[in-house]
Amino acid sequence: MLIPLPWMGEYVDLEGRDGHAVAAALVSVGLEEEGVHSFGVDGPLVVGQVLSLTPEPQKNGKTIRWCQVDVGPEYNTPGNPPVPRGIVCGAHNFEVGDKVVVALAGAVLPGPFPISARKTYGHLSDGMICSERELGLGDDHSGIIVLERYGLDPDIGTDAIALLGLGEQTVEINVTPDRGYCFSVRGVAREFAHATGVEFRDPAALEIPAPTTAGFPVEVDDAAPIHGQPGCDRFVARIVRGCAAAGPSPRWMQRRLTQSGMRPISLAVDVTNYVMLEFGQPLHAYDLAGVAGPIVVRRARLNERLVTLDEVDRALDPEDLLITDSPGGQKGSRVIGLAGVMGGASSEVTDATTDLLIEAAHFDQVSVSRTSRRHKLSSEAARRFERGVDPQAAPRAVQRVIDLLIEYGGGTPDREVTDLNNVPARVAIQIAPAAASALVGVEYPAEQVEQILTAIGCKVERGAEAERGAEAELWAVTPPSWRPDLTGPVDLIEEIARIAGYQHIPSVLPTAPPGHGLSPAQRLRRSVARALAGFGLVEVLSYPFVSLDVFDRLGMAQDDPRRRALRLANPLDRGAPAMRTEIIQTLLDTVRRNVARGFTDFGLFEIGQVTLPDPDAPASAGLPPVTGRPSDADLAALHAAVPPQPRHCAGVMVGARHPAGVHGPARAADWADAIEAARAIARAAHLQLEARPTRRPPWHPGRVAELVVGDVIVGYAGELHPGALAAVDLPARAVAFEVDLEVIGQLGAGTVEAPEISTHPVAKEDFAFIVHDDVPASAVVAAVRAGAGDLVESAEVFDVYTGGQVGEGRKSVAVALRLRAPDHTLSAAEVMVARAAAIESAATKVGATLRS
Repeated sequence: MLIPLPWMGEYVDLEGRDGHAVAAALVSVGLEEEGVHSFGVDGPLVVGQVLSLTPEPQKNGKTIRWCQVDVGPEYNTPGNPPVPRGIVCGAHNFEVGDKVVVALAGAVLPGPFPISARKTYGHLSDGMICSERELGLGDDHSGIIVLERYGLDPDIGTDAIALLGLGEQTVEINVTPDRGYCFSVRGVAREFAHATGVEFRDPAALEIPAPTTAGFPVEVDDAAPIHGQPGCDRFVARIVRGCAAAGPSPRWMQRRLTQSGMRPISLAVDVTNYVMLEFGQPLHAYDLAGVAGPIVVRRARLNERLVTLDEVDRALDPEDLLITDSPGGQKGSRVIGLAGVMGGASSEVTDATTDLLIEAAHFDQVSVSRTSRRHKLSSEAARRFERGVDPQAAPRAVQRVIDLLIEYGGGTPDREVTDLNNVPARVAIQIAPAAASALVGVEYPAEQVEQILTAIGCKVERGAEAERGAEAELWAVTPPSWRPDLTGPVDLIEEIARIAGYQHIPSVLPTAPPGHGLSPAQRLRRSVARALAGFGLVEVLSYPFVSLDVFDRLGMAQDDPRRRALRLANPLDRGAPAMRTEIIQTLLDTVRRNVARGFTDFGLFEIGQVTLPDPDAPASAGLPPVTGRPSDADLAALHAAVPPQPRHCAGVMVGARHPAGVHGPARAADWADAIEAARAIARAAHLQLEARPTRRPPWHPGRVAELVVGDVIVGYAGELHPGALAAVDLPARAVAFEVDLEVIGQLGAGTVEAPEISTHPVAKEDFAFIVHDDVPASAVVAAVRAGAGDLVESAEVFDVYTGGQVGEGRKSVAVALRLRAPDHTLSAAEVMVARAAAIESAATKVGATLRS
């Protein structure tokens, strides 16, 4: 909201404050300053009179005028007598004797555009004769400003900055959704009065005529109110006849509209816009000849359309609230406007308009907001209605419009007044005068509380009895009509704290309650991140949104459950409308961007959530209404419809795992590195992973393992499929892993006991078992561990061999077994018993034979 200071100064005494001081005062009562603006004009800008002009045709077909301009004794070229300024001008809308605005050398115009004497068209042009656009007064650049046409006849040499108000400042504030009344000069002036204690003069304090029964007919027929709230509860309409509606508005009004960010158009449009900015009440002026009574406010019907004032043909939604009229006696048959958003082209004011129907209404916030967003039409009216408009301002705003129209356009208002008023009375809020002190922590005497509530427009009735039977006094406080945001005691307490001054609230750090530190899940995530960073990977974050073709690019079958992704109703990117079901789906894109920027040997990992919709979950009943707190049943239904979102950890490695150096050539990352990275995650949770061969896109079918703890699958790791890598533009032989941290956390939950450390020597036994080539090496290790029993300290594979020495379809798995007793040195007999048991267990469980 842009607030010109002279305009606001008509309702409060600014007492010499500039824009920055006014902005500081407004910030002290909770408004947000966006900036202080001015026209950006500086230096000598004066009134001059054209003494002579000589047309000079140019080779380019343009005719310039060489002008002699008298700018007064102080600014004319020094001499005896002083010599008028010679200025080259390309405009042709002025004559000798006209008074114009002259920017002399040293002036700075908006842009900034510095003015200096310069040689042009064979003359030394000593200044510039200015147009509206060059001074920031409007968009007109068809000719220069002739002051007589502005109704001005100043002396030659007069300061034009002061004359045209070019030194005025405008304060810009951000209006939050709960402060809709500040979308007006009236509302901001009231807030300034609260901040400084100066008197507020309400521009809406007007004498208004009483409603009559014979006014322009208006009906409200809202058959489908949203959340039971009627779309329109007040509609004021009055007629002005014989007005020069299409003529220009006064220059002072045009200047204020321009300063407020609006473009002057015509008297009727400018006056309604001016009063909207002044009162915060949107208005509309109809060409009376183009409107057939009665006006009917109703919801849209199927297949209805409307061409709005911006010349867009819009398909209407049954939820849209419309303004319609009744040509040919067919009630509500023609749409003439989107209620609270924008009028239609069929009834707009034209050059021939002399009779006007002035409308001011109060529309439901939710209805206007939905219509505005549905049609992507954010008008000045919609921005006010969706934040809340004072329903009592409508008749006063119409009266103000009529007064201005008659003053500057002539005409006569009809005696009849239409005022369809179904606005419900405000309900009093019960509040104890001590409640603010108890909640804020600052002592507010009852007298101060009453004074603040009265100052913001509330009606305070003392002495209401407490409904709970308590002895404490309760007040009945009725909020003003312009504050729909005040609905409960906490809202009033916030107002008390705001007006009294936030600076009086002490800054006291609360005492931190004793706790247990990080949760187990948080500790696990930090441990996993440290482990993978130590493994040489770099942590990244990617957006969780994926395109629907990512599953095809990664080679997933049509019946793969990972294709069942959650679709977003309003995605940030139309090309990525779904939520990922695996982190690798988005992490690969991050890897691709790094590869495209020249990185060749690196590894990335991400810890984040995936979304796994449950096909058997109950469907959501839709969004609850925003008119109040959802019920417990509504919240429970919403929570039940939210899909599971477990936290996963995934990583990708490309290029060399170890670079070339004095130790030897570079070693490329392979499937074993991906599995080892996953094992580092498991070790962070004090678990042991086993890897079993499997098939799972997007991994290579012969180089991927499912990762298990016991019999629970916790993830997958291995080399990515060449087709998937080509589809996402990644180099060949890249490897990846993905682990479900939720499952890891559950399996690793509980107290971790530190193992006993034996001081006795270890016994070493190495085996080479021959097994069928489809037997996992992990199964061989598990069998050896099971056979050797409690004496096992470790059992690890240190070699796998396939070849002619072991036979077709078989392989040799070498296992290093380490045995140790906690309380004594193992004897040779104990070692031999454990060795034999390990060999027998391997033979029984996996069909292993000892290689000779």
